[in-house]
Amino acid sequence: MYKVEPMTLDDLPEVLSIEDESFPIPWSRSSFLYELLENQRAYYCVAKADGKVLGFIGMWIIFDEGHITNLAVAAAHRRLGVGRALLQHLVTEAKIRGLKYLTLEVRASNYAAQRLYEEFGFVKTGVRPGYYQDNQEDAYIMWKGPM
Repeated sequence: MYKVEPMTLDDLPEVLSIEDESFPIPWSRSSFLYELLENQRAYYCVAKADGKVLGFIGMWIIFDEGHITNLAVAAAHRRLGVGRALLQHLVTEAKIRGLKYLTLEVRASNYAAQRLYEEFGFVKTGVRPGYYQDNQEDAYIMWKGPM
């Protein structure tokens, strides 16, 4: 079993490893350091089992909205409910903080992620053409709320 808890600096080596294996253009260490140490509007958490990071999720809090910045699960732990647990934790945290809406962008080709978000009540509301820099793939904009 795993536990979801706030991300700490000690989690960064494993988070960066998951980031590298999950995204064509991964966030840098300095980006995560900024999010954890300087961005007062950021909230990041990890799923851990036996002290090992299995995945992470983050959001920026802007007024009454949460913008989900990233969600990633280590390849060896995908399709085991870790992403679902992380998203559930974030939705609960958003409600605790009084947020009314959640939004995110997802690759048009990432059907598994789209299905997960739809299970949580997110709906596609638009497209960002050529959003992803690695291959110019479109992103769907998805929203949840009011919560």
